Amino acid sequence: MNLRFLETFLWVARLNSFSATADRLHTTQAAVSNRIAALERELGIRLFDRDLRSVRLTPEGRAALSRAEEIVRLAQEFQGAVSSRDALRGRLAVGAIDSVVHTWLPRLIRRVHQTYPCIELDLTVDTSLTLSGHFHRNEIDLAILMGPIIAPQVETMPLGSLSCSWYAGPGMDLPEGRLGLESLAAWPIFAFSRGSKPHQDVLRHFACAGVKAKAVSNFNSIATMMILAQDGLGVTLLPDAAAAGAVTAGRLRRLDVSPPCPPIEVHAAYSNQPRNVIAAAVAVMAQEEAGTVA
Repeated sequence: MNLRFLETFLWVARLNSFSATADRLHTTQAAVSNRIAALERELGIRLFDRDLRSVRLTPEGRAALSRAEEIVRLAQEFQGAVSSRDALRGRLAVGAIDSVVHTWLPRLIRRVHQTYPCIELDLTVDTSLTLSGHFHRNEIDLAILMGPIIAPQVETMPLGSLSCSWYAGPGMDLPEGRLGLESLAAWPIFAFSRGSKPHQDVLRHFACAGVKAKAVSNFNSIATMMILAQDGLGVTLLPDAAAAGAVTAGRLRRLDVSPPCPPIEVHAAYSNQPRNVIAAAVAVMAQEEAGTVA
């Protein structure tokens, strides 16, 4: 029995679409249809009911699904355990938040390339909310984002936290020493994307202190927030590891603000039905690399 046909069966069952499966497997819709037809002929059953609008598992297809998942999982684990690094091929779609891109993600990518030199990475950088949507639509294999994904057949593991502080350009007229939030309120505030936990934390900080910020602008790019702060256009909240280089170079100044902001809690999530062995291995690597961030 062709393992690729079983994998195709699992993706069609998961996505309920031949065209979406073709996109996910980087092949054509005709190839997907031919694989399913060949598998149905070999098994002597009909796996899917098809019409112009949808694809649905038949009762026989639902009965076959768990067995197919187990076979594919065991095959992946066997391949991962005994294959040479150069023999493992394919694509791994990874989604990551901007905060880890500017901290430990480059080290993770270097390690993945060294460990699996023939695995191609597809990287998407976006907000946690958007990445969660991509993950639930099976568009990415491994999500690195704020907060866990709680769902059936999903493995989630903590990757630690990223401490955050307020930063400003060295030329901005802010006093030395400890500052209260009222000292920041007169300046434009550059925060993370609207609706994200760090953005909510910023609004909650000002509200709890009884301080109204002049203006809170929202960005999904740490690089943009850093540039605007360096140019003296406002103050920004950044992961300390991401801002360290700019502080050392004298382009940014770390502000001692009370109360401090909570850290960003980062998690990795991947599907365990079938368990993606490479995604699981990279999640462990991510946990190890994140642990090296002070």
